[in-house]
Amino acid sequence: MMNAQPDTPSATLNAYDPRYDPLVDAGPGHNRDYAPTYWIATAGTPPKDDGPITQDVDADVVVIGSGYTGLACAIFLAQEHGIKATVLEANCVSWGCSTRNGGQAQISSGRLKRSQWIKRWGLETARKMHAEVSEAFDVFRALILSGKFDCEPQRGGHLYIAHRPKAMSMLEAECRLLNETFSYKAEMLDAETLRREYVYDAEASGAMYEPDGIGVHAGKMAFGYLSLARELGATVHPSSPVMGWETHNGVHYLGTPGGTVRTRAVAIATGGYTPPGLHPRVKSRIMPILSNSIVTRPMSQEEKTACNFKTNLVLTDTRTLRHYYRQLPDDRVQIGSRSAITGADAENPKHLQLLLAGLYRKFPALKDIDVEYSWWGWVDVSHDMMPHIFQPDPSQAVYYAIGYGGNGVMYSAQAGRRMAQKIAGKGQELDLPIFTSPLPGHILAPFRRLGQRLLYRWYYLLDEVM
Repeated sequence: MMNAQPDTPSATLNAYDPRYDPLVDAGPGHNRDYAPTYWIATAGTPPKDDGPITQDVDADVVVIGSGYTGLACAIFLAQEHGIKATVLEANCVSWGCSTRNGGQAQISSGRLKRSQWIKRWGLETARKMHAEVSEAFDVFRALILSGKFDCEPQRGGHLYIAHRPKAMSMLEAECRLLNETFSYKAEMLDAETLRREYVYDAEASGAMYEPDGIGVHAGKMAFGYLSLARELGATVHPSSPVMGWETHNGVHYLGTPGGTVRTRAVAIATGGYTPPGLHPRVKSRIMPILSNSIVTRPMSQEEKTACNFKTNLVLTDTRTLRHYYRQLPDDRVQIGSRSAITGADAENPKHLQLLLAGLYRKFPALKDIDVEYSWWGWVDVSHDMMPHIFQPDPSQAVYYAIGYGGNGVMYSAQAGRRMAQKIAGKGQELDLPIFTSPLPGHILAPFRRLGQRLLYRWYYLLDEVM
């Protein structure tokens, strides 16, 4: 078992690097400060962690990455299997996407809709996949409403908003499918009802309402996961990047700046921040994509009335390069969407202006409202647009849960739980493709950025012109 480490926060942090790029840089850094997000600014003092690794140690299971997935894996390893995990994090706890997202939990996983599940896998598998995602939402809801921590949940559902009239036919077809094939009670709203009873999104042509959706404070949820994992016996070590990995006779030797961690089982939960040299089984298996997010100052009562914000539901629109947005509990508006293609270009103000233009289209009354928080983060998009929770080599106890495509806030809890089941040798019944097949590679992976530039132009034409 691992030797005890000091119950103290990490040392003085290195500066946040806004230009970090997972396809260019060797790793996400060492002991870097958080991105300047609304979530970190308002989450309060981070809970205690176990400090960085400072000596060679042994561990039953090592989880690489302390975001939602990694911490959920540690939580469920302890709760359901009596296994105490050792979590390694390169920077601060939940430094990556888990404190940079929009805090939206929906009944979805990956980028594909139910109709696309059927087309890809057939009806029977699609129904099983829907059952899995429904169970996942129940697991997530129970976790955040357990009373163990408060992440300011805004319950009530999700509105999938048609950003132009052409999108309504797609929503109507998807709504019928949800009701008739999956027995899920989605409901269509026309533009007048949406604007009168929920929110006056000026470009909306209507919406599909899903009863399962929760908005959360992303930072408080991450810190809540951290506290719960440690209460259950896991140790969480920030400032401990894995800088070398060797395997001999079934034992993994993970080198960190402070010492080597020896273990027989490793769970990879690094999302869009997966270093290219971490492990050959995850190299070039995702497309990291930047997403921008902003939070405004609190709306005045006049602004709130003009936008007719009667809801705190989580909102997304039907663009391929979608916007995700909502009213926060303190009457601020959060909105996010696509950003730069490379880390080197992330600070270019044109990306912020593009996002602001989206805010103003939806809510003209907020034109020139002060933006108090602006940040970006890398999203882990798999080549088949779905997450995979998988053991890539049956002869080695190495597992991963990666590839949420921007829908990881909710499903990461279940993904961590499923990965914990596999580690404990109890996941034999998991027969869905996301559990039985690896993250696919792509022959054109070295040219991903070129393809992304072309796709963004095509998506713009699909979303706004054609």
